[in-house]
Amino acid sequence: MKKNIFIILLITSVSFSQNKTIEQRIDSVLALMTLDEKVGQLVQYSGGWDTGTQTSKPKEGHIELIRKGKIGSLLNVFGAEETKKIQKVAVEEARLKIPIIFGLDVIHGFRATFPIPLAEASSWNPALVEFSARSQAVEASSSGIHWTFNPMIDIARDPRWGRIMEGSGEDPYLGSLMATARVKGYQGNEHSPSFTKIIACAKHFAGYGGAEGGRDYNTVDISERTFRDIYLRPFKAAVDAGIGSFMASFNEIGGIPSSGNKFLLTDILRGEWKFDGFVVSDWNSIGELIPHGVAKDLKQAAELGINAGVDMDMEANAYYNHLAELVKEEKVNHKVLDESVRRVLRIKFRLGLFDDPYRYCNVEREKLTLMNDQLVKAAFQVALESIVLLKNKDNVLPIKKDLKKIAVIGPLANSTDDPLGGWSQQGNAKDVISVLHGIKNKVGKNVEVSFEAGCSAIGFEKNNFDKAISLAKASDVTIVVVGESRNMIGEAASRARLDLPGVQEDLVKQLQNTGKPVVVILMNGRPLTIPWIYDNVSVIIESWYLGIQTGNAVADVLFGDYNPNGKLPVTFPRYVGQVPIYYNHKNTGRPYNPNDHYTSYYQDLENTPLFPFGYGLSYSTFEYSDLSISKKEMKKDESIKVSVNVKNTSTVDGMEIVQLYIQDLVGSVTRPVKELKDFSKIFLKAGEEKQVEFIITPDKLKFYNLNMNFEVEPGEFKIFVGTNSVDLKETSFFVIE
Repeated sequence: MKKNIFIILLITSVSFSQNKTIEQRIDSVLALMTLDEKVGQLVQYSGGWDTGTQTSKPKEGHIELIRKGKIGSLLNVFGAEETKKIQKVAVEEARLKIPIIFGLDVIHGFRATFPIPLAEASSWNPALVEFSARSQAVEASSSGIHWTFNPMIDIARDPRWGRIMEGSGEDPYLGSLMATARVKGYQGNEHSPSFTKIIACAKHFAGYGGAEGGRDYNTVDISERTFRDIYLRPFKAAVDAGIGSFMASFNEIGGIPSSGNKFLLTDILRGEWKFDGFVVSDWNSIGELIPHGVAKDLKQAAELGINAGVDMDMEANAYYNHLAELVKEEKVNHKVLDESVRRVLRIKFRLGLFDDPYRYCNVEREKLTLMNDQLVKAAFQVALESIVLLKNKDNVLPIKKDLKKIAVIGPLANSTDDPLGGWSQQGNAKDVISVLHGIKNKVGKNVEVSFEAGCSAIGFEKNNFDKAISLAKASDVTIVVVGESRNMIGEAASRARLDLPGVQEDLVKQLQNTGKPVVVILMNGRPLTIPWIYDNVSVIIESWYLGIQTGNAVADVLFGDYNPNGKLPVTFPRYVGQVPIYYNHKNTGRPYNPNDHYTSYYQDLENTPLFPFGYGLSYSTFEYSDLSISKKEMKKDESIKVSVNVKNTSTVDGMEIVQLYIQDLVGSVTRPVKELKDFSKIFLKAGEEKQVEFIITPDKLKFYNLNMNFEVEPGEFKIFVGTNSVDLKETSFFVIE
C-alpha cells in the first residue's frame, strides 16, 4: 500500500513539475517501470477496424490490456467521449498512470475532407498545404486524436502504384517542401504543447514508392545513390522540420525489409540525421519479416525489429508476445529497450499528455469544430488551387453563364462518394457537393442543367449511351466527368492499365461526335493515359479528388470565377508502356536522336510524355524573357542570382508558377537531364510584367558523388527557367574551386 502511494505521488510530481526538463521527467518514469510495462509502451493495438491483414490478437480486450499497462498506443479509436473513457483507464486505473497516445490515418482530412495529397501538391503552394494540414489537425484533435500517420512522402515515379495519390508526386525537391509544410501544419512550429496540434508521422520509410511493377508491397531494389538523392530527400526534410515520428515501410531495400533494417532506422535516421522521435512499424510489418524470409518466427521478427530501431509494433503483437522474453535471454539489450521507451515517452510529454491527459477530450470543442464553416471554407480554398487545366483549345473555357442548356454527363458527375477520395477517414458523402450540383449552384435557375450518367465507372454496359448522346445534342455544351471510382486508388489498389476504366472513353468518343463542345473533367488519383481524348477533345481539366467542396470548386473554374493555376506534380504518360516515366531521368550513353537508329527510343511510340511534370494552363497567357545571371562563375561556397522577366500577355489577371531547373553537365557520376531547384508563384494583372529572382546556393548544387559524399563539384551547370519542365529558357554558369 505504501509503495502504491509512493508511485502515485512520484508520478504526480513527474506530471506537474514544469521546472524539470522532459528528459529528466522521462528518467523519473523509466525508473519506476517494470519490464512488462516498458514493453507495453511499445505495443500499438487497433481498438477499432482493421486497416491491414488480420493478425493474432491477445485474448484480453484493449481496455483490460491498458489497465495492466500492456498497451502504449491505440489506433482507429476516436471521439472526445470515447477517447476520454479509455484515457481514464490508463491514467486512473493503470499502475503507472501513463497516458495512451491515439493515432489515426488523417491523410486528407478527418470529417471535413480536403483534396487528396497529390492534388494539394498540384497547387505548388507550400503555405496552402500547411494551412490544409493545420485545419485537419484542429478538427482531428477535437475528436481525441493525438497523432496522424501522415504525411506520406514517398517519391512515386510509377502511376500504376495506387498509393501515388497519398504523396506529392515524383520530385524530391517539391516533395520535400510539401513534407515540411505538412509537418508544420500538423505539429506547429515548436515543441510546446497545444490541444490543436497532432504529431505527424513520415511514411513509408523508405523507398516504398519504388515498388517493382507499381505493385503495392512489392520488392524495391535501387542503388544507395538513387536512394539518397531521390527517395530519402523528403524524409530528411521532415526531420529538419521537427517531425515526431516515422513509420517503417513494408518493402525491402537491397534484400533487407525496412522493419529489420538497422542501417536505415538507426545508422541513417538516428545517427546521421539525429532524429529524436520514435519509429512505428506499418501494420504487421514486423510480422511480415517472416514471409519476407528473414525471420523464422514471430519471436525472431520481434528481435530483428527492435534491434533495427522499430520502437513501436503496430498490430503484429510481436513485442507483446516476445520482447520481454528476448530481453531476459539477452538477445535484446535492456538499453535498447529503454531507449525505445524513452522515445515514445518523449512524444507523449511533448504533447502535454502527462500534464493534462484529457486535453484532447473536450466534447463541446468537438461539437463546435467538426465540419464547421471555417473548415468548409478552407477545403474550398485548397480545392480551387488543386485543379489543373490540361487543355483549353480555342478558349472554350470559361463557359458563359447565359447559355440555355448544359448537359452534365458521366458516371462521376453526380457522385458524392467518389470525390471523398481514398483515405477519406470520417468523410461523409452527405457533406459533398457533386460536380452536377456545383454547376447548378453556379448557374442558378435561368440555365437548364440536365444529367445522365451514360455508364458506370467500371462496367461495360452501354445501355444508357443513347440517353446521354440525346442530352448532349440538345445542349449548348457537354460537361463529362470521367475517371476512377475512389476504391480504385490508394493502398492495395495498383493497376496494370492506366486508361479510363470500363467504357468511359467510348462514351466520350460518342459525345465528341455530336459536334457540340465537350469539356472532360478527370476525377482520379493517379495519372491516366488518355491520348485519344487529348487529340480530339477541346478541354481537359484534372480535378483529382477534391473532397467536400468538389462541385463548387470545379464550377468556379468552369465559369471563370476562378482562374486555374495548378501544375502537375507528376508526369502523365501517353501509354502504360512508357512507365516509369519522369522528368529528372538520366541522359544514358545513347540519348535519343531521331537520325540515329541506335539510340534510346521506342519503335512504336515517342519518348515524350502526354503532359510533362510542372505542366498546367491558365486563362491567362505568360511570356518569359531576359533570363540572366549575376555572374558566370561562382566558387563552391558562394551563391548566384538568377532573374527572368515574366509578362501576362492576356486580358485576364492570373497566377503563374515560375520554375527553375538545373543540370550538372559533367559529374563524377551521371546526373539527371534537369532537376527542379526552386519555383515562385506570382500574381500578374493583365498586361503586367514582373522580374522574378532566384538565388542558387551551394545546397542546390550538391549531390552524392563518386565517394558518396554530399558535395558540390566544380564544372559547368545549365539553368532552365520556364512554365513547366519542358518549355524553358536556358543559360549556364561555372562552379570553380
